[in-house]
Amino acid sequence: MSSKEWLYSYCPEKVCTAEEALQHVKRGNRVFLGTGCGEPQHLIRTMVGAPGLHDILLYQMLSYTLAEFVDDPNFTRNFSLKLFFVTSVMRKAAFEGKIDYIPAYLSQIPKLFRRGQIGLDVALVQVSPPDAFGYCSLGVSVDITKAGMESADIVIAQVNENMPRTWGNTTVHVDDIDYFVLKNEPLITGTPEAFDPHILERIGMYVTQLVDDGATIQIGFGRLPHGIVGYLNQKNDLGVHTQLVTEGFLPLFKNKVITNSRKTLLRGKTVASLCMGGPALYDYVNDNPQFEFRPSGFVSDPTMIALNDNMTAISSALEVDLTGQVCMDSLGYMFYSGIGDQVDFLRGSAMSKGGFSIIALPSTARGGLVSRIVPNLSAGAGVATTRGDVNFVVTEYGIAELQGKSIYQRVMELSQIAHPDFREELIEVAKDRHYIFADQLPPSTDDLLFVEEYKSMYEMRDGKVVKFRALLPSDEFAFRNFFYSLQEQTVYNRFFRRIKLFSHELAQQQWADLDYHDNVSLVGLTRTKGHREIVAIGSYAKAEDGYAEVAFVVKEDFQNKGIASYLIARLADIAKKNGFKGFKAIVLDTNASMLHLFRKVYPNAKYELLPNKHYDITMDFDGSPYINVES
Repeated sequence: MSSKEWLYSYCPEKVCTAEEALQHVKRGNRVFLGTGCGEPQHLIRTMVGAPGLHDILLYQMLSYTLAEFVDDPNFTRNFSLKLFFVTSVMRKAAFEGKIDYIPAYLSQIPKLFRRGQIGLDVALVQVSPPDAFGYCSLGVSVDITKAGMESADIVIAQVNENMPRTWGNTTVHVDDIDYFVLKNEPLITGTPEAFDPHILERIGMYVTQLVDDGATIQIGFGRLPHGIVGYLNQKNDLGVHTQLVTEGFLPLFKNKVITNSRKTLLRGKTVASLCMGGPALYDYVNDNPQFEFRPSGFVSDPTMIALNDNMTAISSALEVDLTGQVCMDSLGYMFYSGIGDQVDFLRGSAMSKGGFSIIALPSTARGGLVSRIVPNLSAGAGVATTRGDVNFVVTEYGIAELQGKSIYQRVMELSQIAHPDFREELIEVAKDRHYIFADQLPPSTDDLLFVEEYKSMYEMRDGKVVKFRALLPSDEFAFRNFFYSLQEQTVYNRFFRRIKLFSHELAQQQWADLDYHDNVSLVGLTRTKGHREIVAIGSYAKAEDGYAEVAFVVKEDFQNKGIASYLIARLADIAKKNGFKGFKAIVLDTNASMLHLFRKVYPNAKYELLPNKHYDITMDFDGSPYINVES
């Protein structure tokens, strides 16, 4: 028996045309419309053209079909459109004041319906045909739709054979629907617009450095987050707990990058609330038991999100100011998108064991004319995410870590991932506002993408890992903590004098000459209680005759574990690529461990004992067995 025959046999009085069903919408009614690609297009178009409908309030989250009508004066005269999120096709209308935007956390919208704070008279939704037991599926649009249906006095459903049947909390029995309109039509396709591939590749590279194997990921709304998905293709056993699934996920499903095998909430299931894509995605989710579609009140609830260990939330923003405040729903006074679920997932991931959040954005807008890292948010810009909620911020120029950091540290972290053209200006404004020291050196104005090649990883015999990267101006406080963790003799061996204080002035001297070619410093970091701390620092600086002077220090409890040998080899590899032919070093004659290390690494080195009981050591790269230990 076909679904049409089933409905006519079970509830013939409920089956009608769209025109007949919409006669139950009365003047002044509050009407809920299904979301995004699950929109009941036929019902919406029929409603707009129906005579006698006046002063109708329309509530919707993601709106597409109505973009066809918002410029028609007859539509705006009869309908008031209230949106929880401004889609790209609705932005022009929003800028022109034709849309009333409702700022609300996605997790809270169902409560607004159920409590009557937003009353609903009619719900227009789209469902799959009923099964043999009378259950229809909301398919690709569960989100706030179920709450909208349950809160409305009258439910009108468009039954579309093209709507997939999805697993999870998606079913609605025909007894809970008042009128059925049988109309097959293609679902809306929702493929995000292409993003600048060069910027996307660089941002994707940095994001993948933060996402661990086995993490459970969330991808926020927007073309940048969904472009980033493709750069996770080298990860293993990812899980998914997200509002939105797009076609960007498909290769990760098919290549078993996403397995959900290490999730701690609904293991084995991709948890989502809606789909936006095309036929390939809709075919994939149709009757696929690996998916668990749930309403937004569940998916975006921070307490549910937090039950996923290693939850990694990835979203985007329009602007981030130097203190870490984030705007993502408005361009100045003009509403551009919506609050959505960013705050829900930032807070849920922060409560997750091992979890954190990433906000990714390009460093500039308007063809490079304006910076998205700004001294302060634009006039009228909404603070969707407070400075206390932000963890990592990523642009195409690097990663800024803000959680637990002071305003001074945030300024340095964010200015060094801003576009090089704006870094000095950001530093000068921060000085004027007394956010940072008056003598603070600005970050390099060079594009430091090449220092990614300086990154490496060393695994010690006990299995712990030390990650090496270039020293950055934002490392001042971490460097300070490292200095004060060292024993007095270690400091003396490194600096040849008793240094009691690691002042800001001393730190500035450390960074003053860094150019990452002739003068390079590497730091080695280990993870301790959820954050990384410096355990080793090595540097070389241009000397004379093609040589560079080298020096390094390793924290005492990490000595004799091979770190020093590895570090000098990495420095030598970098120095050789930058045109140096060898190292020089000055070592106290009492520093037996350092002398032993140099003899081991450079057996052909030349030693000269100076009158002040220092050795002047010259080491040529040619012939050293330790060069290029890792390229």
